[in-house]
Amino acid sequence: MITLFDISLQLNGFPIKKAKADLDAITQLTDEEFMLFLQKQKDEIVDFHLKNNLFYNELVGDKIAPKWEDLPILNKQNLQKPLEQRLSKGYTLKNVYLNKTSGSSGTPFVFAKDKYSHALTWASNMMRFGWFGIDFNHSYQARFYGIPMDFIGYQKERFKDFLSRRFRFPVFDLSDVVLEKFLQKFKTKKFDYINGYTSSIVLFAKYLEQKNINLKEICPTLKACFVTSEMLFESDKKLLEKQFGIPIINEYGASELDLIAFENPKGEWQVNSETLFVEILDENNKVLPYGEEGKIVITSLFNKANPFIRYEIGDIGILDEKSKPQKPILKKLIGRTNDVAILPSGKKSPGLTFYYVTKSIIEDDGNVKEFIIKQTKLDTFEIEYVSENGLDSEQIQKIKEAIDLYLEPNLNFTFTRKTVLERTNRGKLKQFKSYL
Repeated sequence: MITLFDISLQLNGFPIKKAKADLDAITQLTDEEFMLFLQKQKDEIVDFHLKNNLFYNELVGDKIAPKWEDLPILNKQNLQKPLEQRLSKGYTLKNVYLNKTSGSSGTPFVFAKDKYSHALTWASNMMRFGWFGIDFNHSYQARFYGIPMDFIGYQKERFKDFLSRRFRFPVFDLSDVVLEKFLQKFKTKKFDYINGYTSSIVLFAKYLEQKNINLKEICPTLKACFVTSEMLFESDKKLLEKQFGIPIINEYGASELDLIAFENPKGEWQVNSETLFVEILDENNKVLPYGEEGKIVITSLFNKANPFIRYEIGDIGILDEKSKPQKPILKKLIGRTNDVAILPSGKKSPGLTFYYVTKSIIEDDGNVKEFIIKQTKLDTFEIEYVSENGLDSEQIQKIKEAIDLYLEPNLNFTFTRKTVLERTNRGKLKQFKSYL
């Protein structure tokens, strides 16, 4: 049965009916059939872009029928040129789906998807949310996201929310007064699920904990909560499960691609192998075996408008040893390659190491609600935090000792208490940032 959400996609030229049928057929393939499908799609998408995309042709150079492993690694810098110069023959700004990345990697760019490819993205979303009893045509979403603040952009998003059965909770102001208003909405609206930025949803859960409220008890229609765009720490997941009383599902995606990995009902982070091909590469761009940590490189198997072939997304991760081509499992997502702290000793450490170490200490007493870490010099870091009371000297000493132990001694830290933390223009919280 085709209903409002599907109809709105069809009317905008996205063939959702065909995309759903094709995706369903891919999921039914045997292991052997899937390997043939994957090889065929990889060959076809490369062949198409070599024949129809000047930008990709120039990137590959004069290799004759290059082998897959010889194809260049596409990075975000390559893509920072006008979209018109990256579109394939037959595609214009008028007959594609257009969007831009958030720029959280430091290199935002505009991208395009052909309409069939974008319909497949939606079909893939619908299938995965369906694992948890969520139907985009009927289920009502509580959406914790940013929203454009200009009049036209704001109205456009609100209209899209209406078509998509979503009620949006803007995340730019998350003071207790605003969180109380959010809570009142859950008392009066029959939400089926929560979806949005991890940090904002965690902050709402902390508010509920403070009030000793379980969300499922005041909004019994809730079935699940899906968090995205930012790291979900194990301690935060436990807090969400406790305060919401519903399954917490972790997703990992990129607007220019699709959902990359999505937690399945068994608790595995299942990689989307139907529309994407995911590789883990070392520093020399050699493919690593399952279980080893490296750069995440992704190929969009269907997007003909704009090539994303062996595209380095800017994240580091590990595919589980038990992965199979048809069902790869993301064992660990370590974080962005550019979120790395370089220390005076020359040691490089993922920025999230600071976050893990600091988080365990400053959240012990429930005083600190959220925080971010900025590296301003080789040996100097600023921690900005939001809390009821300022950190005391004992807490600060504990943080310094933990950082000495886990990273290295003689690093300088300043602690600044804020009423609100700076978020991106889309409402994301960047937990670590290096200014070096």
